[in-house]
Amino acid sequence: MASKPPKSDPVQDAPQVTDPKHAAAGLPAIGHTLRIAQQQMGVRRTALTLLRVNQKDGFDCPGCAWPEPEHRHAAEFCENGAKAVAEEATLRRVTPEFFAAHTVTDLAGRSGYWLGQQGRLTHPMYLPEGADRYEPVSWDRAFDIVAEEIKALGSPDEALFYTSGRTSNEAAFLYQLFARELGTNNLPDCSNMCHESSGSALSETIGIGKGSVLLEDLYKADLIIVAGQNPGTNHPRMLSALEKAKANGARIISVNPLPEAGLERFKNPQNPQGMLKGAALTDLFLQIRIGGDQALFRLLNKLVLDTEGAVDESFVREHTHGYEEFVEAARAADWDETLTATGLTRAEIEEALAMVLASERTIVCWAMGLTQHKHSVPTIREVVNFLLLRGNIGRPGAGVCPVRGHSNVQGDRTMGIFERPAPAFLDALEKEFGFAPPREHGYDVVQAIRALRDGEAKVFFAMGGNFVSASPDTEVTEAAMRRARLTVHVSTKLNRSHVVTGARALILPTLGRTERDIQAGANGKGAEQFVTVEDSMGMVHASRGRLEPASTHLLSEPAIVCRLARRVLGEESHTPWEEFEKDYATIRDRIARVIPGFEDFNARVADPAGFTLPHAPRDERRFPTATGKANFTAAPVEFPRLPEGRLLLQTLRSHDQYNTTIYGLDDRYRGIKNGRRVVLVNPEDARALRIADESYVDLVSEWTDGVERRAPGFRVVFYPTARGCAAAYYPETNVLVPLDATADTSNTPASKSVVVRLEQSATD
Repeated sequence: MASKPPKSDPVQDAPQVTDPKHAAAGLPAIGHTLRIAQQQMGVRRTALTLLRVNQKDGFDCPGCAWPEPEHRHAAEFCENGAKAVAEEATLRRVTPEFFAAHTVTDLAGRSGYWLGQQGRLTHPMYLPEGADRYEPVSWDRAFDIVAEEIKALGSPDEALFYTSGRTSNEAAFLYQLFARELGTNNLPDCSNMCHESSGSALSETIGIGKGSVLLEDLYKADLIIVAGQNPGTNHPRMLSALEKAKANGARIISVNPLPEAGLERFKNPQNPQGMLKGAALTDLFLQIRIGGDQALFRLLNKLVLDTEGAVDESFVREHTHGYEEFVEAARAADWDETLTATGLTRAEIEEALAMVLASERTIVCWAMGLTQHKHSVPTIREVVNFLLLRGNIGRPGAGVCPVRGHSNVQGDRTMGIFERPAPAFLDALEKEFGFAPPREHGYDVVQAIRALRDGEAKVFFAMGGNFVSASPDTEVTEAAMRRARLTVHVSTKLNRSHVVTGARALILPTLGRTERDIQAGANGKGAEQFVTVEDSMGMVHASRGRLEPASTHLLSEPAIVCRLARRVLGEESHTPWEEFEKDYATIRDRIARVIPGFEDFNARVADPAGFTLPHAPRDERRFPTATGKANFTAAPVEFPRLPEGRLLLQTLRSHDQYNTTIYGLDDRYRGIKNGRRVVLVNPEDARALRIADESYVDLVSEWTDGVERRAPGFRVVFYPTARGCAAAYYPETNVLVPLDATADTSNTPASKSVVVRLEQSATD
């Protein structure tokens, strides 16, 4: 029997604090996984559900996008994946009676953790203009409300269509098709807030905005550099791949301002020996200062150039462009500036260089620690320079490996969820569906918030996600959302975005990954459907839910889009929306004719292992860039400058968290229990600032706009961060990041390098 959700909101600023751990997973991970799963699902449902996660005949984990190996363990999931599954397959329910008992004002005062713990949404709900309670609404009336508001717009560009990364390929393709047939490219998505910097840098340098490695490449690598990423919390199944790589002889360099338990030692819960003893993963830990990664890779590039025979000259000559300009910039790299930017020692960098020169096959993996700075795009371009120098792209066991978050965030972009679509994609849509898609670029996330703020957008429709909590500049974002005429959220569970609404609001409950999806089918007699996803390494495979839906009132995401399109577009649309809703195979047939790499989609996805999308740099050493070659780049070295008496703050996840979804109030590996409002500070920095351990401070961010942003009431926790650096959890600290503080080129919020001062809290 599952437990009931908490009735009251627990205090989150008074944690118990112990020393950080130095190993991840093991018996505690198994125990915590089973405890959380049974609380949400009960014993029998836990066993039936978890054994289908990431299996070839099962469903894709709704958590991260890490790929599955060919040979899979019976328990092919991690602790955080199990939490994600448990929260979706929970027995807890949010019914119309719940909304009758709680006003929107009441719910707006609750924490995101409390809201998420209430359970699955069961009915479509409507908040009329001027009301303070959601009320149940029929699906037909809900679609009428959306159609009313969209048809009242002065232009289709006054509507915004946001997508989270958990949307399937089929739903994403239909969603962008609907938006473009309506007449807008306003398709902001969660990529804008995470790996947009990766896509921007990689598209320019190698011609495709995706990673170039497959899972088996990790097993063949001599050297793996993990920069700005914490696999132990954010992508735990990656630890198994690193363990296997180590067993095959790879060495690992970790580049991070924080020591991370998973990268120190991994106790593999899938085998008894590994669980008890574990495997040491990191050979060299470079505890870099926040934002110093570009300077580090620039100096390494200079040192490679200075080493006789280290450059792969034939690769550079045959496959690259811009080498001379890059060499000039790299040779100007300065030791003193690099040591200042990185906080590293000369000996540490020289040790890293020796490992680089000893490697014939090198992979660089990264995540948000590289993508969310003002200078993120030049940083990632410098990583590409580093790999190109020694021919480490298009070679087995080598390449670029941006590690994505949401399980289909990469697939959504492949399906056309992008505010700046390529002309070739629009040409293919026009040829296939017989309408002229809009060519003018739409709004990304930051631009969408500005448009709402300024009254230039009036309808906000979200396919999944928790936009309000995920976005920067919380007060500005919430005020912008409240200016909308209508906000709509297709969701499985309650979150803060449902209580920060436009004049009118809808919550549309949808099926989860774990649930059986029955549609009319090709013959109209009822047929079980499946959807597909693309993982972080370009593998596409099927996902089939098996549980009975949480409510008979749920619709699938494809069904919601199809019915919405029919209601809004009416008879003017010649797209067979009704056919698409009945049989998802018909959607895949159209995808196959529009998107390269998906030819014979239905036949190929019938393979239980799925199929690999083509990647020209990896497969052929062909680079579809403007120059026809891989592009070396040269940019000035940038890094954050820290004023006296200030710290550089990075936002991060706790171990009981996936993006904005809070599973619990513990961060086991960092020694934090039963609390989230904490700031991790190096003890030497704290003493210099005269801040005591366990004291309470307000975090006040300082930006060039002169506006003071404050996150109050954080408990100071002494922690072995890099000097001058601090860390705190998001979304609590998103309030500190201005809407206009973004990465150059990609426009991604600069959440990983926030200059803050710590002021004694009034509540201390």
